[in-house]
Amino acid sequence: MPVSTTFEQRDIIPIGLAVLVVVVDQMTKLWIMNNFALHEQHNIIPGFFNLVYVTNTGAAFGFLAGEKSWLRQVFFIGVAIAALGVIVFAYGHLKKQGRLFVYALGLIAGGAVGNLIDRLRYGSVIDFLDFYLGSYHWPAFNAADSAITVGVGLFMLGTLLQHFTERRQNKLSKRM
Repeated sequence: MPVSTTFEQRDIIPIGLAVLVVVVDQMTKLWIMNNFALHEQHNIIPGFFNLVYVTNTGAAFGFLAGEKSWLRQVFFIGVAIAALGVIVFAYGHLKKQGRLFVYALGLIAGGAVGNLIDRLRYGSVIDFLDFYLGSYHWPAFNAADSAITVGVGLFMLGTLLQHFTERRQNKLSKRM
């Protein structure tokens, strides 16, 4: 399938979505940094949700958090830039596949940029959403992480819907 390289009006959708994610992510992190001391927490929904101010020098769930600082930073910055390159490339292939893929890539790109900004500015990612049940805490996360997760979910949903649509079309064409 040929890759579309021309800019079209609908290309503004994932760019706008990515920019919105970055703005929301950075504004919420700025609010946390201005209103909380590091490691401070405020109970919002007892037994379920806190706002906290923590930093994560690793990746998801603290992956590589204990590695040497400069090597870790180069690795994560390189991974983020490579991921953004893959997203741009994938968008050229997927934009004609449907809106779910377009929205998914916009959310993932915005989340990646939001966390990349933190790594470049602070050397770590600011996390502040702390969900838990009793003493079982999910690792704290942020708006960028949420956008990436929703984006991946939309991408998976789009893939499943596309698969089932193709499967149904194949069955119908065999009946004719």
